[in-house]
Amino acid sequence: MDKRNNTNQESSEPFMANDSSLRNNRVIPQLLTSVPALNDAASYLSETTSLFTRCFMDYSEPASTGLGGQEMVTFGSAETRGSPAFNAAASSSGSDLAVCKPSQPSVDAPLLHEELSRTLSRKSSQSGNAATNSADLSGGSSSQVLSTNTSPNGISIFQGLIERVRRTVRGSADDIGWLQRASHMPPVEDRTDRYVEIIDDIRHGLHALPNSMVYLLVPGLFSNHGPLYFVNTKTSFSKMGLTCHIAKIHSEASVEKNAREIKDYIEEIYWGSRKRVLLLGHSKGGVDAAAALSMYWTDLKDKVGGLVLAQSPYGGSPIVSDILREGQLGDYVNIRKLMETLICKVIKGDMQALEDLTYERRKEFLSKYHLPRELPILSFQTEASISPAVLATLSRVAHAELPTFSVAQPAATFPVVMPLGAVMVACAQLLQIRYGEKSDGLVTCRDAEVPGSVVVRSKRKLDHAWMVYSELNDNPTEADASQVCEALLTLLVEVGHRKRHELSNKDE
Repeated sequence: MDKRNNTNQESSEPFMANDSSLRNNRVIPQLLTSVPALNDAASYLSETTSLFTRCFMDYSEPASTGLGGQEMVTFGSAETRGSPAFNAAASSSGSDLAVCKPSQPSVDAPLLHEELSRTLSRKSSQSGNAATNSADLSGGSSSQVLSTNTSPNGISIFQGLIERVRRTVRGSADDIGWLQRASHMPPVEDRTDRYVEIIDDIRHGLHALPNSMVYLLVPGLFSNHGPLYFVNTKTSFSKMGLTCHIAKIHSEASVEKNAREIKDYIEEIYWGSRKRVLLLGHSKGGVDAAAALSMYWTDLKDKVGGLVLAQSPYGGSPIVSDILREGQLGDYVNIRKLMETLICKVIKGDMQALEDLTYERRKEFLSKYHLPRELPILSFQTEASISPAVLATLSRVAHAELPTFSVAQPAATFPVVMPLGAVMVACAQLLQIRYGEKSDGLVTCRDAEVPGSVVVRSKRKLDHAWMVYSELNDNPTEADASQVCEALLTLLVEVGHRKRHELSNKDE
């Protein structure tokens, strides 16, 4: 009688996996360093998953060998735990088994966590109890239920759910800055100090851009619907007697389609002027221009003098990736559906224009096409200000004309403004809080740097839209967007001279 009571007391304790191995094999050590609550929840969930996985695996293997492909499911009610059938099942496996308790409708998280740390011990006493219980098993009623062996499918579904949760919480954390972590990528060269000197010279009336080049400005996404995109920069260059063009591409098209159009633009400019072309691409325009040079370099190497990528997501954009990636923000607030309607139905664009800026697509493209080492490249990255004062900033995106009743009287115009600064601040704060990354609102600073390029890291706080849409109240003591573009191209010319000199010395 005493021996049965001991058996019932021992079998009433839950059989759990070793806690030390659970701690040493955490599936998710850290998910979000900036959100401790999510870290704790994810770590606790991963521990539970690891435990259940071990329980199913340890339980299904011996059961299937002894019962011809069937496993044994044991009910965890108090009456069943005291029955001889339960004791025989608990002692017959010869390994650590896990027992679930469906009779308890709810279990507090701390109590469940304490139960996870208990281990099965005293195997010798269990083997002694097995001999006693075997006699009772022949005459008693059995509470064992046989079922088909479906635990591997259940485990895979549960692990898939946990992996989906992990991807949702981590988002683009593993992708940001992937180019800088790649071992085969060449390092960058910081020339910010020289850029500051050139800006100061330009503001004092010293301009060094040569007239022997043609300057091609490549706009970014939605530029077809922004009539002032790069207009001030082109006007400023024309006043200095420089030949400047704005590439009229369909900005909402795919990167490879725009790369072909830019190639045609460069060849048309070169054969018409016999001058080499310097390109400056902003945002997606920089990605399109880089794609044209990497895909068609054999046709363009004698026609191009260099490339500036200004605030371009060369490595990818976390904002775009989080909108389009499964399990992210786009799944829960219908942002993906909204973007599809806007791009495909409203402005008649291609959704691939956004997809080409995700980390997955950028990795795929850069694995096939590389920028030539002999090409002078300059990367310009900025950080948006997240101060509350920026929320009131308005950007001038277009001009509207008032109707006039006289032919001799010119039409009056007034600026069309949008709170682009507030949008950029919101996105920059999101990236800072979630990933701890500095950005211009759409592109992180690390993803804007092209490996092997000369880098300019602006000390001035500038958001992603400032380069092409001037603010309604610009600071007259600071350089405007056209002066920044001039300084970047001037520095690119210097980098090109130095690179050609280095290549000539190597040939000698």
